[in-house]
Amino acid sequence: MTMSTCDVVIPCRDEAAALPTVLRTIPDGWNVIVVDNGSTDGTADVARSLGARVVTETQPGYGSAVHAGMLAADAEFVAVMDGDASMQLSELVPMLDAVRSGQVTMSVGRRRPVARGVWPWHARLGTHLLATWIRRRSAFPIHDLAPMRVSRRDDLLALDVQDRRFGYPLELMLRASRAGWTVHETDVTYDRRAAGTKSKVSGSVKGTARVIHDFAKVLR
Repeated sequence: MTMSTCDVVIPCRDEAAALPTVLRTIPDGWNVIVVDNGSTDGTADVARSLGARVVTETQPGYGSAVHAGMLAADAEFVAVMDGDASMQLSELVPMLDAVRSGQVTMSVGRRRPVARGVWPWHARLGTHLLATWIRRRSAFPIHDLAPMRVSRRDDLLALDVQDRRFGYPLELMLRASRAGWTVHETDVTYDRRAAGTKSKVSGSVKGTARVIHDFAKVLR
């Protein structure tokens, strides 16, 4: 069996309508791992029909799904991105190149909305505040919370990130900073999520509040 150039972990819950767009173009030599985290809309079946490997994670939470995908991955390099069709797989390619060349330990995406209203104000404000907090307390010149990211799998697992909910990206950044990682941020296209799907985070003020609660637990 030929080893994958990069394994892409896509945590999903009820993203069946989005996956045909997400998986329309998979870079040559890459492997996609869709982690089904409690879907009721046939997400797993759609993912398999499109050539993705499916991993089932019964413990709810973004961190749980990402961690399950990391354990299932076997490539040297791993990427993570959302499965709602708001971002493009192809934009992970230059991010992988930066990590593989040794320039940085992790390459992360900074969302750039393609139109007004794509990124709700409450979610954007929360992200801005947390990214500002991280910049001031670490050497990371980031402005987003790594909605897309690439690193070596072994490096990531060695960080031993513990949060299994929405606090996972924040804890990842804090641990990576303490471990002396170097990080490069690159602009990525941010579009509307696929019709027929709903964000668990930015889809409502309540969802954003839940994320802030999880982040606060990490910061204690």
